[in-house]
Amino acid sequence: MNNRKLPPNTLAEIFGHAPADRSRDARMLWDTGMCPFTSTTCGKINHNSGLVYGTCSAKTGERTVIICPNRLYANKYNCIREVAEEAFGGRRMLMFNEYWEKRHRLASEDVVVALGQNSGREIKLGTSLSMDWVLALVRNRKLVEYVGVEVQSIDITGNYRDNWHYFKHQEYLQNKPPPPSENGYNWANVHKRLIPQLIRKGLVYASSELVNHGLFFVLPEIVFRKFEDIVGQIAANTTPKKDVMTIHTYDLGGSVPEGKVRKLRRVRTVKFYSKDFANAFIAGASLPGGGELDRSVKMLLNVQ
Repeated sequence: MNNRKLPPNTLAEIFGHAPADRSRDARMLWDTGMCPFTSTTCGKINHNSGLVYGTCSAKTGERTVIICPNRLYANKYNCIREVAEEAFGGRRMLMFNEYWEKRHRLASEDVVVALGQNSGREIKLGTSLSMDWVLALVRNRKLVEYVGVEVQSIDITGNYRDNWHYFKHQEYLQNKPPPPSENGYNWANVHKRLIPQLIRKGLVYASSELVNHGLFFVLPEIVFRKFEDIVGQIAANTTPKKDVMTIHTYDLGGSVPEGKVRKLRRVRTVKFYSKDFANAFIAGASLPGGGELDRSVKMLLNVQ
C-alpha cells in the first residue's frame, strides 16, 4: 500500500493516523471510535448505521485539508494554550474540571480557565450564538477579563463511504487498489456561514467591558486563504484591542512512520479590526459586477 499511488481524492487521516496505518495504536482507535485529540468519542457518526467515521483530513487533488476542528486540538489543546499565552502571558491555563477541583487553593493565583467543548460547556447567547471557547482570567475567584476563541475547519461534500470502508477493512492488504473518494470541500459555506458568524461574534466581544484582546480565530491556513479570496487584503493592526480580530492559521506537518501522528505547524498570525473585516466582506473583493448579473439574466431569458 505504501508504494501504491493514491487516487486524487482520498481520506488523508482517520482517527489521527494515515488511513493505512496498521499500528496497534491506530487500529485500537478504529475499534473504539475514540478521537486521539480530545480523548472523547469521535463526533463524526453516521446516524443511520452508527458507524464512527473518525475522518480528520482529506485530500482533493493536491490539497490536503483538515476537515474536523477537533484535529486542531492536537497536543492537549495546544492551539488554545497558544492563545492564552498570547493574551495573558505566562499565566497557567486550566481546563474547567481541573479549575473546579482546585478553585479554593487557587485563590491567590492568576489562572486562565478554558470554557468550551469538553471543558465545562460552551457559552451560549440567546438561541443563535454559541461561543466555541472563552478563556477567562480569574484572580481571587473574580473574573478579571476574558478572550474569545473560535475554532473552525471546512465541511466536506460528496460521498467517501467506499474509500472509508476500504481502509476500515484493510483491503490494501489484499493488494486491491484504493477506490477514489467523491469528497470535495464546501467552500460555499465560508460565504454563507463562517464569515457572517465570525463577524457577529467579533462585534459581540468588541462591545464587552471585560474583553481587551478581542476575538481569536483558529483555522487551517488553506481555509483562511479562501477568506482572503473573498474579502481581499485587510490593513493589519498589531495593537491588542477589544475590537481587533486575531487569526492563527495551521497546517499539517509532513508524513510520519506508522503509529505516529502528523504534527500541526503554526503558519502565521494576522491581526485586523473586526469592523474592517466586516466592511471588506460587505464590499466583496471577489463580488461580481452588475454587468455580469445583467448578462446572466439576458442569457437565461435568451434576449438581448
